[in-house]
Amino acid sequence: MEPLLWIVLGVVLAVAEIFTTTLFLLMFGIGAFAAAGAAALGAPVSLQAVVFAAVSALTLLFARPAIRRNRQSEVSGDGEQAFGVAAIAGSAAFVLERVDADSGVVRIDGEIWSARAYDATQVMSPGERVRVIEVKGVTALVWRDEFTTDEQADSER
Repeated sequence: MEPLLWIVLGVVLAVAEIFTTTLFLLMFGIGAFAAAGAAALGAPVSLQAVVFAAVSALTLLFARPAIRRNRQSEVSGDGEQAFGVAAIAGSAAFVLERVDADSGVVRIDGEIWSARAYDATQVMSPGERVRVIEVKGVTALVWRDEFTTDEQADSER
């Protein structure tokens, strides 16, 4: 009967963790499952409590910080490259059709994009290299980029 009580406690703690997302209750749930294992092996209640406390404390001290560190880096994007539209801003592009304040077409990393000049006074001709300043909807706002290397331009072709 005691293993069942520990298992129920572990499940309740694990379910409660879903609502808190602090990784605190989950560590006690793991301790409860360990105590259930001790109870199933016939350990006395006092030893079950010690197993519960020890496993909970160890997971709080060692596992929780490692999991939080890993989860934090995923959330903040540390060390990861941008993807989607965020990855396009700052990219080099190659003008395929004349780009002005109203319309144009560029190739960005092999993909064809509609484009407009970021500066309404600029007009870019086919064959020019430009830099994507930002993306609005499906249109890249571009700027003439005098500093793009020939290697970058070749990679755009």
